Amino acid sequence: MDSPSNARVMLAQPPALTKADINQLPLKKYEGPVEVVASDERLGEIVGQLREERLLGFDIEIRPTFRSGDHFPPALVQLAAGAAVYLVQLKKIQDPAPLAALFSSPLTLKAGVAVAGDIAKLHEIAAFEPAGFVDLGNMAAKKGIKAGGVRTLAAQLLGFRISKGAQCSNWERPNLAPAQVAYAATDAWICREIYLSLEKMPDLSKKQRKTSGSDSDSGSNCNKRDHETK
Repeated sequence: MDSPSNARVMLAQPPALTKADINQLPLKKYEGPVEVVASDERLGEIVGQLREERLLGFDIEIRPTFRSGDHFPPALVQLAAGAAVYLVQLKKIQDPAPLAALFSSPLTLKAGVAVAGDIAKLHEIAAFEPAGFVDLGNMAAKKGIKAGGVRTLAAQLLGFRISKGAQCSNWERPNLAPAQVAYAATDAWICREIYLSLEKMPDLSKKQRKTSGSDSDSGSNCNKRDHETK
């Protein structure tokens, strides 16, 4: 018979969902304030504010590649605070030093999916020593959750699905389309919400985790990189 502590751990685990299950869930997107940051002056201002936050949802977007040999640096950084989401258009930023300082700060957590790949891409635009990054797939695995992608994690933990429809659009556009803004803001916001949900759950012991794998979303084929699994 399970001990009371084991029973509590078992009850904390959300049920595994199939793709068919996820497709039946209601669709949800971020509906709060969003600011597109397109100047160095404004970047410095908002990073000063963001460094006061305990937790940020984090993601990046890259112009999709459809031909072998094509390569593009990150085009957008998404940062979700408690009250708003900020979308930083990197092509319009001359000095990324404020972002580098934020990405080097251990005091502000940056929660995302496949963050190692994102950090590697961001090193193409700025040098920094990464600190405070949290990979939600790894965090979920410690809770015994068999999901690594943001869409699956959102479904299992929050009970709704998010759209990935704009993922392969051109993120280097000077003026982002409304659908791109909604998609990018939702991705960062949902990462923050997933972290807040996961941190309430107990970690499983190594023995309990042995039987728990990690399933990733199939993702998109528009970029051949770790970021696809998001």
